[in-house]
Amino acid sequence: MLDDKGFDSWAYEYDANVAETDAKGAYPFAGYAAALDRIASLALENGPCDVLDAGFGTGVLAKRLYDAGCRVFGQDYSKTMIAIAQEKMPNALLCFGDLDEGLAQPLQGRQYDRILATYALHHFTTERKVRLLKRLQECLKPDGKILIGDIAFADEADQAACRARFASDWDEDEIYLIYDEIKEIFPGMTYEKISHCCGLFTLSR
Repeated sequence: MLDDKGFDSWAYEYDANVAETDAKGAYPFAGYAAALDRIASLALENGPCDVLDAGFGTGVLAKRLYDAGCRVFGQDYSKTMIAIAQEKMPNALLCFGDLDEGLAQPLQGRQYDRILATYALHHFTTERKVRLLKRLQECLKPDGKILIGDIAFADEADQAACRARFASDWDEDEIYLIYDEIKEIFPGMTYEKISHCCGLFTLSR
């Protein structure tokens, strides 16, 4: 599993690597562009808003919302990726920090219309995912939503089928969201399958 230095070294090739894997329809990024399209649409359904992007990477999705008039806030733990994203969005408030330790101080005390987490949560254990999502729920405005796009599966059988298909590439260190499991903790969460290895989760306050 990559640490911050690993993401720093991958930063300048990340977008091209992801796009190439998505274009091939291969694990782990098949459905990436479609997921970002769907999340952007849901984020903007009521017009420009306040958005917190948790683990924004190089800012591919956040930049779309920024250009659409949203006030963008974010946290990531790759300083190189933050620098790339900040250049794209000079007026966004982008902070360095490990989400597992909570939000950086400048992001605290605010409420957001939309909170995004794209391809970030698979680096967290299930326990840490739950803790983070509960924290983020508390940062939502009353009608706000958390939108999660990630490597994910409807149930264990769905994950097993993908694992068998891509056995030689499967990453044993990553922990993927499984809807059947997570909905027991967040009964109001909804799930939309995007590809054989990508799903979209929506969670309200």
